[in-house]
Amino acid sequence: MIDPRGLPAGRIGVAVSGGGDSVALLLMLQAEGREVAAVTVDHGLRTESAAEARAVGVLCAARGIAHETLRWEGWDGRGNLQDAARTARRRLIAAWAKARGIGSVALGHTLDDQAETVLLRLARGSGVDGLAAMNAVTAAEGIHWVRPLLQVSRADLRTWLVERGVAWADDPGNDDARFDRVRARQALPVLEGLGLGARRLAATARVMGRAREALERATRELAGACLSDGGAGDLLLDPAGFADGAEEIRLRLLAASLCWVAGAIYRPRLVRLEAALAAIDAGTVGHGLTLHGCVLRARGGRLAVRRELARMASPVPLSEGRWDGRWEVRGPDSPGAMIGALGAGRLASLGGHAVGMAREALAATPAIWREGVLLAAPVARPDPAWHVRRVSAVAPPWPVEIVR
Repeated sequence: MIDPRGLPAGRIGVAVSGGGDSVALLLMLQAEGREVAAVTVDHGLRTESAAEARAVGVLCAARGIAHETLRWEGWDGRGNLQDAARTARRRLIAAWAKARGIGSVALGHTLDDQAETVLLRLARGSGVDGLAAMNAVTAAEGIHWVRPLLQVSRADLRTWLVERGVAWADDPGNDDARFDRVRARQALPVLEGLGLGARRLAATARVMGRAREALERATRELAGACLSDGGAGDLLLDPAGFADGAEEIRLRLLAASLCWVAGAIYRPRLVRLEAALAAIDAGTVGHGLTLHGCVLRARGGRLAVRRELARMASPVPLSEGRWDGRWEVRGPDSPGAMIGALGAGRLASLGGHAVGMAREALAATPAIWREGVLLAAPVARPDPAWHVRRVSAVAPPWPVEIVR
């Protein structure tokens, strides 16, 4: 049943919630002779979650599988709870994997999950990317996420577990019609009669996935012809080379550039993206056009894509190690130190900075200070005691990584 694509030869991490899909995935991988390590994230949002995590631990112990439970305590009651929990889960699991030398983590998404995703995105008017739904292999947070069960139905997995006498937990949220995904799940049996059942929708995702790969290849080729690294978490676009691309490819490259510079997961709304492309083509970007947490500026015959200063994250303690969703910072132990935007004022106080980088872009790079005293600005003024790495929730629009 398992799709081997993306599965490494060595140790594999498996995210196990205790539900039937992830429990089946774990045991199937073990049955194939794979070396596995399981991890469960307890969000603490339901009273049953701690007991479910313990049950996974008992199952793993009985089968000689290493298992750990991670706890998330970061919910502040604001924003979208499901998105916050999903993001936190991914970061926690990625940190767990990297600390143990595990490069790939398997997820229990099934054919039914794929079909539900396609249906939800149809309702939102998605194009090729949205209808391609979930990839079998993706890279994020420094590891690979593999989904070996995208061609296997939820029912088949439960049959497999029942035949082996293995129990699993059912999350009551899976039947809560307040959630869009649950309503999509409940609609699938009705759509089956119209020929739009789970397997047909999942097949649509595979076809769209091939189309997405072709479009992404063309986008990378255009990026290689017209995009360059500004050196400070910004990008520079050659308008002449950019103009040679087809409109769809140019929209993709512009969206990818904005997402990478801003550290954003989701693309801008199409109507705003098209308006920005029209301004670029008309040469009316001028001194600045803001979009998606970035500012676009015409500079020296090129278009600069820079982080918008007003949209950057607030300072955080240095101990968190990551700021603005875009930068990881390591350096000497400095209790009480903060990471935040360098800003124009602190940049001026340096009395000099790295050559070849725009001041506006440098102002959006990280600085470390304590009690108002600047300790370091490792992008603007490299310091061997401090190391900074440009990170992003999305892949860069071209193979670029800034490490200092």
